[in-house]
Amino acid sequence: MKKNIIAPLTVGALLTLSLSAGPLHAAPSKFTDIQGIPGADKIESLHQNGLIKGVSDNLFKPEEQLSTAQGVQLIVDGLDLNLNAIRFIKMPVPSDYFSAVKDGVWYSDAFIRAQYNSIKLPQNIDPSKPLTREQYTLFLMQAIEAKGGLPMIKIQPVDIADENELTPEYQGAVQRSLVLKISALDAEGQFHPKQAITRAEAAVMMYNATKHMESFFTPQIPETPEK
Repeated sequence: MKKNIIAPLTVGALLTLSLSAGPLHAAPSKFTDIQGIPGADKIESLHQNGLIKGVSDNLFKPEEQLSTAQGVQLIVDGLDLNLNAIRFIKMPVPSDYFSAVKDGVWYSDAFIRAQYNSIKLPQNIDPSKPLTREQYTLFLMQAIEAKGGLPMIKIQPVDIADENELTPEYQGAVQRSLVLKISALDAEGQFHPKQAITRAEAAVMMYNATKHMESFFTPQIPETPEK
């Protein structure tokens, strides 16, 4: 029998998706390869707001697998995880913590920011390997919760048809992501936890995470009763 799970809600931050070099000043051309992709409108919304880039001006390559390096970069940039509040005697480098993460390459800073913002990356994590759906979900939920000051609520676990395939320590993060509508099951009620996550799936989850945070922070203005 499943028990209620205690889950923290999140505080928010504006999205700066990690595959982007930053907001663009002019509206970019629309992606031509996302028609028919689930969540295409969300991907294009992020793109038109200058929050993600494709592999070229018009191509996003939605079905390509997301590498671990790309995924970590996406999360720390998308949720604005930084080192602003930390003062170092010696600036850390990835090799201080990870055996396979190189120093001085494009993703190095992302792994340091993840390390100091409560994302529990394994010491032997391989930046070149594809991220699975459950790995990306775990890291994303840890990043959301790292924003701090989160109230605790009870959630009713979702029935997952392939729950037996979930890595046990990832189960809580997957359940929270489903309840908060950051991730979703397929038509058969499956999560496919061991399947490599695609660029499209990762972008859609980041969009959903950001919308959840925005709604959490939007003040509810009470209606003024009619006189």
